[in-house]
Amino acid sequence: MRGVRASRSAELTLEIRESALIRGVKHVGVEVHGDSRGGFAETFRKTWFPERDWSEVQINLATSRAGVLRGLHYHFRQIDYWWLVSGRVRVGLYDLRCGSPTEGVRETVGLDAAAPAGLFIPAGVAHGYLALTDIAICYLVDRYFDGSDERGVAWDDPEIAMPWGVLAPILSARDASNPRLREIPVEARPGNPPG
Repeated sequence: MRGVRASRSAELTLEIRESALIRGVKHVGVEVHGDSRGGFAETFRKTWFPERDWSEVQINLATSRAGVLRGLHYHFRQIDYWWLVSGRVRVGLYDLRCGSPTEGVRETVGLDAAAPAGLFIPAGVAHGYLALTDIAICYLVDRYFDGSDERGVAWDDPEIAMPWGVLAPILSARDASNPRLREIPVEARPGNPPG
């Protein structure tokens, strides 16, 4: 990983690492402070990601049972910031941004609620996850829901070849019918965002 930045405020330690594979994807590690009552971790501050305008913030909670695969989804304007509340997931990422220095690169990331970490996913990076256990995931987006900004690509696309480690996941009807990458015209794919 590159671009490590650490900060300390209000006795919380934060480490943000840019992915070594996909430009703009950031892994966020925090220190959990706990005692016999439980624990506390600060999971998000808009100042951690100054490259975005956080004037529209929506926070969602999704639950999935083990074996569910959601994705691959992508947006033209919206970023996602994920925080796993419970369980374990395998995240799949694929850079769809035309002109990006990491265009066509894929990455898999394991998230485990027992090891708290956040994941910042820029616009134009296709993303999805396989629930390895029953899970709850909180995701923050920097735009209010807009269905016109939501697209998908097949979870099992052979060109992407995401190593999910599963042959027959539980899919929504929408995700089961997402197009293959070759069926999405280049001009209909996200461009490389500035910065």
